[in-house]
Amino acid sequence: MAVATSYCKSSPFLGEFPPFHFGKSQSRQVNWRSFQALRINSLFWGPKKAVKPLETDFSLGDFILTGSGSEGVSETISVSVLSSISDVASRDWDACALDATGPEKFNPFLTHAFLSSLEETGCAVKYLYQETGWTPCHVIAKDKSENILGVVPLYLKSHSYGEFVFDHSWTDAYYSFGSRYYPKLQCCVPFTPVTGPRILIRNTLSRDQVFEIMVSALKNLTAKFQLSSLHITFPSENEWHKLSEQGFLRRIGMQYHWKNRNYKSFDEFLMDMKQSKRKNIRQERKKISQQNLTMKRLRGYEIKASHWDSFYSFYRNTTNNKWGSPYLTRDFFHTVGSKMGDQVLLVVAEEGDELVAGALNLIGGDTLFGRLWGCHPRTYYPSLHFEACYYQAIEAAIEFNLNTVEAGAQGEHKIQRGYLPVTTYSCHYLMNDAFRQAIEEFLERESSQVKLVMKMLQDSGPLKEGIH
Repeated sequence: MAVATSYCKSSPFLGEFPPFHFGKSQSRQVNWRSFQALRINSLFWGPKKAVKPLETDFSLGDFILTGSGSEGVSETISVSVLSSISDVASRDWDACALDATGPEKFNPFLTHAFLSSLEETGCAVKYLYQETGWTPCHVIAKDKSENILGVVPLYLKSHSYGEFVFDHSWTDAYYSFGSRYYPKLQCCVPFTPVTGPRILIRNTLSRDQVFEIMVSALKNLTAKFQLSSLHITFPSENEWHKLSEQGFLRRIGMQYHWKNRNYKSFDEFLMDMKQSKRKNIRQERKKISQQNLTMKRLRGYEIKASHWDSFYSFYRNTTNNKWGSPYLTRDFFHTVGSKMGDQVLLVVAEEGDELVAGALNLIGGDTLFGRLWGCHPRTYYPSLHFEACYYQAIEAAIEFNLNTVEAGAQGEHKIQRGYLPVTTYSCHYLMNDAFRQAIEEFLERESSQVKLVMKMLQDSGPLKEGIH
């Protein structure tokens, strides 16, 4: 006998989540014997225990590339799961990432350096004294000569934190029927709401076939271990469309980005703003010097260990004040700074000789990515957050001739400072047919509301009429 409910919490844009139906044959039970190597205890079921990591790497099988050989002969590729990115040479991983984006759209978060920093410093790693809920299980495709043709950053998750595409209401709905939502598979860059390709494929004649094979392998992995779902968050728009053809549900979200219209200076940018917004920005920037603060932008060797130690304390102050979780460790900042060199831009504020605030950015091919911010806990500095995170980023993008500044998730206060709404994407593969149908209906309603909100914000934007 089917039952219905509307237990899910409200969407940020909608009223109640639509009812959905589970037939008695729909609920799946995890086969823990076959799933033993991937077992995770959900944060919501039973006592909290440490993640049991993947014991060994394993194969997902061999697949045929038709007509891909030098003389049109079929070729076999193998697809496997690796429990650590350290098992892949950085040059091979980065070659896949660079081919997926192209040099002009280089994305630093997809690099071996960034992802390995997360694993090596205990942020998203298989072996840890306490549970993080992120177990790496990256998917790799190789040809018969062991050349890597594609990679996918993939994690087994026991919660939904650090993803920035919210499915907590889906979790509640699953649990209301006694079914497990966790563990689930998450294809993403941990703790990083930055759009970019997620299925990273070398630029060969068989590229499209390899893409389809790797997506098929991801779906097979989800089904093999009877997981509830597979989520691909912040993929490129092109992937978003292609994954829809592979049975994924599509979801959209919204962020605020700044666009460089070939500006030669910050003042030139301000001239494109409405007079009231331009005046407000100038007043905010004046407050920095009035507080005897000095702003500096540091890159590469200019960033010392003492800077990272201070920034980590600022970061912890931010997470404490916002009731957030300090996902990143002190060692992470030192490691990523060492590995990524000039790709790291650290904006700092000094009061005399003392560091009092900082904002972490990474530099891509055509984009400056703003990531984290924090300040000294003892004093409030008016407008310093706007200066460090938004205005310094704009000045840096103009200086480096970058097209875009992505200033992270959420924050409507960014609009009046020149950061306008843009669409973000996610894809969701759900194993339960009844649950999938309910989510699909929900996403259709949510999507229409997101588009409406974006249009309203764009129509009332801070730029002069006729500037887009």
